[in-house]
Amino acid sequence: MNDKKRTAAQQFIEAIPYSRALGMVLEQLGDGVAAISMPYDARLVGDPKSGVIHGGAVSALMDTCGGAAVMSHPRAPSATATIDLRIDYMRPARPGDRITARAECYHVTRSVAFVRATAHDADQDRPVATATGTFTFDAAKGDRG
Repeated sequence: MNDKKRTAAQQFIEAIPYSRALGMVLEQLGDGVAAISMPYDARLVGDPKSGVIHGGAVSALMDTCGGAAVMSHPRAPSATATIDLRIDYMRPARPGDRITARAECYHVTRSVAFVRATAHDADQDRPVATATGTFTFDAAKGDRG
């Protein structure tokens, strides 16, 4: 993974106001794989009685992580946009826990990249959510090597 792609992915995350508001942090990036985390924040709670983070915040985390995975793929360019993202919520994240998404860009065509992602809290054995997505990019701008 070259430094140019890592820098582009970091700038991608920092340029999205919602990602900054969620406190997203790039944890890992390389050759089609990304991991991004966000801290627990009471402002993001969807159910005040339980303290559970809103599914929209988890969705944004997984979407951003999927985009970063695409951007880091050797055959994809440094810019992408989500076409489709399907998320299966498996269970609520535990209140107080940091949530980490890990995404893998497992297939790239001329203009579409395919991604799988999983989000976990501190319990690594039980996912909070899983996702599959497709992302578009301009192949003319990518390193198709």
